[in-house]
Amino acid sequence: MSDEVAELTPWETPAGKAHSPWHSVRIGPIDDLLSFIEIPRGSKYKYELHKESGRVMVDRVLHSAVHYPANYGFIPRTYCDDGDPLDILVLGQEQVYPGVLIHALPIGVMTMIDDSERDDKIIGVHTRDPEYNHYRDISELPQHKMRELRRFFLDYKALEYENKTVEIERFDGAERAREVVYESIELYKKTFLK
Repeated sequence: MSDEVAELTPWETPAGKAHSPWHSVRIGPIDDLLSFIEIPRGSKYKYELHKESGRVMVDRVLHSAVHYPANYGFIPRTYCDDGDPLDILVLGQEQVYPGVLIHALPIGVMTMIDDSERDDKIIGVHTRDPEYNHYRDISELPQHKMRELRRFFLDYKALEYENKTVEIERFDGAERAREVVYESIELYKKTFLK
């Protein structure tokens, strides 16, 4: 079976983690992986998974005059150095409600430094949305969309934290995005499947 159709996370849910979509959702193949949406496109509310209960909660309201430029969430059964699952922005026509699973194709990755800590964000497209599902790499996106994504992450914490700095290091394409997904799955396995 090729990587494109192989289940990336076929294992049983780790003991004690069944209530959480972070741990219980098998994500499927890399070209149509399931993502858990926490924040709908256009929101000023920062929703976040409550890790203990598996529910979505309001973490805070953005202080800056910006809103999320895409549906935002995470890829289940992934883990990053910041102690959270791998973030993903899923481009599509409509807002997706918090707590909903959505099929996405990773087409790029934005590497940020958030308060001196590396923070990768996968950029994906909703594979069931005919307006977006033909994109295969971020190089195909309109330049304005890329500027919008960059500007949002530079500004979204500016009024909330005086001394917090966010830098966008770079955008990379689909190949690097896949590598980041695979790396985060491996780190998840090392951390939770002992």
